[in-house]
Amino acid sequence: MGFDLSLLLHGRYHDMLLHGLAVSLQLLAAAFALALPIGIAVALLRLSPWKALRAAGFAYVEAIRNVPLLAHLLFWYFGAPELLPEGIRRSLYAGNVEAVSAVIALALYTGAYMAEDIRSGIRAVPAAQAEAARALGLGYLAAMRFVVLPQAVRITLPPLISQTLNLWKNTSLATVVGVAELMYQAGQVESASFRSFEAFAFATASYLGLSLAITLLAAGAQRRWPVRIAR
Repeated sequence: MGFDLSLLLHGRYHDMLLHGLAVSLQLLAAAFALALPIGIAVALLRLSPWKALRAAGFAYVEAIRNVPLLAHLLFWYFGAPELLPEGIRRSLYAGNVEAVSAVIALALYTGAYMAEDIRSGIRAVPAAQAEAARALGLGYLAAMRFVVLPQAVRITLPPLISQTLNLWKNTSLATVVGVAELMYQAGQVESASFRSFEAFAFATASYLGLSLAITLLAAGAQRRWPVRIAR
């Protein structure tokens, strides 16, 4: 049997694969929207002047990064709902619990890695910047928000793009909890049509294409807004 291009261009299998791609993109967008604020918050905890907050940030990063993402996905799908009150658990299972669990796991996992990148970026900003902001009457959080973080985000753009690419590829693991994302749908198409090459070629091209697009956009952003740190 040769390559059946028509399977990818129209028909039921085409629709299934496109639906899977759309779900994967939704997972990426939702998880990123949560992971970046988590990363910023945890980075600020790691750099807090209060020891208890630094310890909390350190504990979060180490607890998340030293457990495989697959274990996080299974915990949030099978384990965490059992800790909820009966009414909440029933309403959760009545909805799209698979996607919710996957987004939470992906966001928490990616946020831990982003936190370390952002922390490194904040530490790369000269300490005199924060000291000057404090001298002008800004508190710790205000100094971070208006003076340090805008510079730190530019510094950390390359590693943050790398984490975004990892997040995009990690969405494929959501298939283990039954999310109908791209890899899940590719498997369904393969099982129904026995066209393994076409199904997984579409998935491979989709992951590769979006990864290259993100990389190109990041390169353009770096050229448009180069890093300039005030001394």
